[in-house]
Amino acid sequence: MTLVVLLLIVAAAVLAWWLWRKNNRKNEAAPRPAPVDPFADADTDVLRGDPKRLKAADLVELYGKTLAVRGTLRLSEGDYHWAEHFLDTGTGVKRWLSVEADPDVEMVLWEEVTDTDLQPGPRELSHEGVSFKSDEKGTAKYVSEATTGLAPTGTLRYHDYAGADGQKLSFEAFGDDAKWEVAKGLTLDRNQVTIYHQNES
Repeated sequence: MTLVVLLLIVAAAVLAWWLWRKNNRKNEAAPRPAPVDPFADADTDVLRGDPKRLKAADLVELYGKTLAVRGTLRLSEGDYHWAEHFLDTGTGVKRWLSVEADPDVEMVLWEEVTDTDLQPGPRELSHEGVSFKSDEKGTAKYVSEATTGLAPTGTLRYHDYAGADGQKLSFEAFGDDAKWEVAKGLTLDRNQVTIYHQNES
C-alpha cells in the first residue's frame, strides 16, 4: 500500500513538473507584441470622421458651417501622397481643404487670392502684412475625382510658403504653361473639423 501511495505521489509530481514546463515553453515561444504608436488611436476619427478617407459627397463641418465635398484631387510626388478637396456650402462659399499625413495629419483650409501680382521664387514674401518663408516646391501628378474644374489627370507645379501661427501661402499651376494660382491658407486643429462620411458601404 505504501508503495502505491509513493508511486502516486511521484506520478503527480512528474505530471505537475511536465505541465509547468509546457506552460513555460508556451510563454517563452509567445511573440512579443510589436511597438505601437501611442498617437495612432482612432478615437478622434471615430468621433470626428477620418480626414484621410474624405471623398466627394462627404460633409465637412468647421467654424459653424457645413460644406460638401464636391470633388477631390489625389496628388503624388514620388512615394508621397496627399489630397486637396473642393468644398462648397451651396451658398457661394467655396474653399479647398488639403489633407497630408507626414506622419501626423495636417489639414489646411485654403481661400483663393485674386488681384495680386505675387509670384513664387523669392525665399520670403509678404502678403497682407504677414511674412512668409519658402517651405517646399516641386511637381506632382494628380487624379481628379468628381467636380474639381480640372482634367481627369494632369500635373501640378507648386511652391508653398509658411508664415506664423499656421498661416500658409501657396502657388499652384496646373500644366507646364499655366499661370500661377495663389491661395492663402490656415492650418486647422484636428478638433476644429468634423467629417460626416456619406454612402459608407
